[in-house]
Amino acid sequence: MNIRETYNAKLADTVIGNLKKRQIEAVYCATAQEACTTALSYVNPGDSVSFGGSMTLEEAGILSALRDRSDIALIDRAKAQTPDETAKMYHDALSCNRYFMSANAITQSGELVNIDGNGNRLAALIYGPEQVIVVAGMNKIVPTVTDAVDRVRNTATPLNCIRLNRATPCASTGVCADCLSSDCICNQIVVTRRSGNPDRIKVILVGEVLGY
Repeated sequence: MNIRETYNAKLADTVIGNLKKRQIEAVYCATAQEACTTALSYVNPGDSVSFGGSMTLEEAGILSALRDRSDIALIDRAKAQTPDETAKMYHDALSCNRYFMSANAITQSGELVNIDGNGNRLAALIYGPEQVIVVAGMNKIVPTVTDAVDRVRNTATPLNCIRLNRATPCASTGVCADCLSSDCICNQIVVTRRSGNPDRIKVILVGEVLGY
């Protein structure tokens, strides 16, 4: 291992220990390829599966791998033809067996911090799917909840607003303006400090830079 790899592994071990104290199962994968294999191992033939919008899942190859599986029922809103179909998929996803997402940030003490626009991803995280699998690169580990919110607002959100062609101040300046724009994607902030259902939430930490 080089210095960065060693650091990531040691930090991940600390975070995993703190996640487990919060009844959140967690593992570390050194590479995105290993993370993809691990993520797919949670999915059984016949499962209904869905996911929240995530560059991490795309970059890790997890979305492609799920779409290639013919033995699962994949609720994939990319196939929706109308807003009504999209809304139905959002609701259907809340009762699926396995739900995949990333986290906007994870604190060193094991809290998951997420900010969302529609709220469908956060709704699934909080309640509904049998299991939620969170995949996050080590670039999303931060010291505190305050740091996590700052990271989301000033790093992840501007990048996502640019990606989604949102007309928000942060898409123009790269800096959060605490806006109430109609295109704002910072509508809900959720801090998951503990899973009430032991091991329902599973976190895969990845020793690579993934997502925003």
